[in-house]
Amino acid sequence: MPHSLAAPVQHELLIKKSRFIACVEPCADRAAALARVAALRAQHPGAAHVCWALMAGGQSAANDDGEPGGTAGRPMLEVLRHQDLEGVLATVVRYFGGVKLGAGGLVRAYTDAVAQALLGAEKVPQLRLSRLRCTLPYALEGLVRRELELHGAQLLAVQHGALVEMSLSLPEQAAGALLARLNEAGQGRIGWLRPDA
Repeated sequence: MPHSLAAPVQHELLIKKSRFIACVEPCADRAAALARVAALRAQHPGAAHVCWALMAGGQSAANDDGEPGGTAGRPMLEVLRHQDLEGVLATVVRYFGGVKLGAGGLVRAYTDAVAQALLGAEKVPQLRLSRLRCTLPYALEGLVRRELELHGAQLLAVQHGALVEMSLSLPEQAAGALLARLNEAGQGRIGWLRPDA
């Protein structure tokens, strides 16, 4: 099961007079990652590089920010992937100390900076959520609300018309049991709709 992080964690390394300031933090998507990187650039105007890697499903990305190709962003991304993290941004701000590290030295420095930051991070399981929509008679509304609570479902919206329409989300692994229970208790009177309809 993939994990995310509970809170941002920083770690600093000093390698041959270069400062590497690593931060690992929860991050939902590329837009949020780019905003965070822009904030770091503003916060560290004297830094030579602000390299980053984002592990966020289809929006995963890595950026070397001027370091030789493949020596910063990609190795950082591999650290996140190796630890089965999802929804996590790793950034490393580098202040150049005047001594070149070479490609191997850069890969080690960026990898170590992120790995050291992750040692202090609290990992939390990332729950995949299912979204469901249903219609039901008014007489079943109380029963359905109780079952939603028992199965850890969150009620997102309720509309009262000729029937009650509910939108909900719950952990993916609990969805099957909830559907089976409601279908049995509702005796065929609960209609399931596409979540996006």
